Amino acid sequence: MLDVLIRAGSFVAIILLGYLLRKVGVFRKEDFKVLSTIVLKITLPAAVIVSIANTEITPSMLILTLLGFGGGVLYMVAGYLMNLRGTREQKAFSVLNTSGYNIGCFSLPFVQSFLGSAGVAATSLFDTGNAFVVLGGSYGVASTIKAGNGFSGKRLAKALLTSVPFLAYLLMATLKLCRVPIPSQVVAFVQPVANANAFLAMLMIGVGFELKAEKKNLKVLLKIVITRYAIATALALVFYNFLPFSQEIRSTLVILAFSPLGASTPIFTSQLKEDVGLSSAINSVCILISIILNVVLLMVLL
Repeated sequence: MLDVLIRAGSFVAIILLGYLLRKVGVFRKEDFKVLSTIVLKITLPAAVIVSIANTEITPSMLILTLLGFGGGVLYMVAGYLMNLRGTREQKAFSVLNTSGYNIGCFSLPFVQSFLGSAGVAATSLFDTGNAFVVLGGSYGVASTIKAGNGFSGKRLAKALLTSVPFLAYLLMATLKLCRVPIPSQVVAFVQPVANANAFLAMLMIGVGFELKAEKKNLKVLLKIVITRYAIATALALVFYNFLPFSQEIRSTLVILAFSPLGASTPIFTSQLKEDVGLSSAINSVCILISIILNVVLLMVLL
């Protein structure tokens, strides 16, 4: 238990470090985009390559991809029903800001440090399904609800095919399923970059942390957060008690169920021309709650 607290505490300390460095001017708010680019396009794909290269993946594990996709769809439905009598704008905002998981930049570092290579492989497969929702799917649905333009498959395909983590997940899972060996030299070359992922991901979260929201929006914030974590609790119970996987993978799925909203959600909210400040506040509150829950869950599960 002490080991869990120390390592989880180090993650919290790195997040606080990023936040404080931004407050004193070492980082600017705009630097979040630079750090997120490094994480999403360099260190996260490297972590995926190293972890999956050292893990056995069977066809039965592909159900994890369906779980990641299904969870995102469930949250979109919940977001829509939450504002069933609201305006199109309210429905679109809720659909976008209730769905999707921040796995690569938040949950993966926790799994990487506490649950081993099997946990990371399960996380990668889960996030492959989640990517369909968080990297374009939920935005496509939200924009359709708001404007009635029809769902854009082209926009979704472009978002997925330009996502380096998604392509890394897809490539590595395909190679492992086809029994194609990954040269040890490749793993050794990528390993130092993969080792940097946890630190940079937590630092990035600290630099981008924001808790500003107008008082009139507090009701919306609370409704979305409470709904999201109520569903997460139900999913975690199902994942842990009823899925036919090892305890390590089931424990990983519990951690993933309590992942915060995707880091790209405020960006898509801006493109939707909705309240970016409220979206950022919801995202930051979810990060705070997920940090606390992750520490508690890791002490219980390990």
